[in-house]
Amino acid sequence: MINIVLFGKPGAGKGTQAEFLKEKYNLTHLSTGDIFRFNMKNDTALGKEAKGYIDNGELVPDSVTIKMLQDEVEKNMDSKGFLFDGFPRTIPQADALDAFLKTKNWEVTATIALEADDNILVERILERGKTSGRVDDQDAEKIRNRYEEYNEKTAPLMEYYKGQNKFHAVNGIGSIAEITERLSAVIDKL
Repeated sequence: MINIVLFGKPGAGKGTQAEFLKEKYNLTHLSTGDIFRFNMKNDTALGKEAKGYIDNGELVPDSVTIKMLQDEVEKNMDSKGFLFDGFPRTIPQADALDAFLKTKNWEVTATIALEADDNILVERILERGKTSGRVDDQDAEKIRNRYEEYNEKTAPLMEYYKGQNKFHAVNGIGSIAEITERLSAVIDKL
């Protein structure tokens, strides 16, 4: 069982890289963004709650995010491992993930952060916003607000996972193939 946490600021390429990694390592990809969109599209109670936060450019509260994620893990109990994309984003979420995985006799194997300059990422997201239809991808101020929240709440995860010797940083700028190669080099050493 290999459980990888892939994180980075919005627009860092987590979703794109996760598609390659899930195939290469036969992992179940759990994207909080995809899980949120599924719940919102299907008007679940958790989806309606999440939509209100996302539309305001805010991060969804831990309680909602954790419940959605646990439901998805429970649906995929026969998986060879999980690729957590966009979760955890806070230390309380990391604690909740560790506690949940422990109930299954699993653990986070490693965390990998895709690192990139904010200005490059804002441009990526604005470009994505032209076709995604996502309100939060079309406003530079909302995007930068997400980065402020990321820096405040998510960046401390680096220290959390460094303390467990599970943190790895990867340069998220370059071609998709180059970034995939960098990520694979880390995973292959686990």
